[in-house]
Amino acid sequence: MSIKPGDTLPQATLGRMGDNGPETVDLSELIKGRKVVIFAVPAAFSSTCHTAHVPSFIRVKDDLAAKGVEDIICISVNDHFVMKAWAEATGGEAAGIKMLADADGAFTKSLGMAFDAPPVGFFGRSRRYAMLVEDGEVKVLNLEEAPGTCELSGGEAMLQKL
Repeated sequence: MSIKPGDTLPQATLGRMGDNGPETVDLSELIKGRKVVIFAVPAAFSSTCHTAHVPSFIRVKDDLAAKGVEDIICISVNDHFVMKAWAEATGGEAAGIKMLADADGAFTKSLGMAFDAPPVGFFGRSRRYAMLVEDGEVKVLNLEEAPGTCELSGGEAMLQKL
């Protein structure tokens, strides 16, 4: 069963590259008492993720902040190193988007968002979505039906929901 509005996000330990190497991030602590947008992509550097999804949140970051969003978090089933390189390549890091690795897919699986697409080499990847979370509770969930599209889960669509 997939996560839905009204549900509380499960406990999760994600990763990122810090100044001194890999670091763990307790998602519950990061979002506690805060209004955040979390979006997930099937794969860093893949075409839609790279050219549409991350750029959409960069474009609307200030507008989301004006509506009370304190942080934008991107999650992908990739490792710390890939997420760091991707954050730099997309400009996500410079824009202040937190690019976090769900390296083993545990968080993605706990949300009911994992999928496989063997023809393109995707196994245990995340479905494409964006959610508004307030103090750990999902308030809005925009889920794409097709992994190659970024319409419902893009930054502009989330902005319209606020």
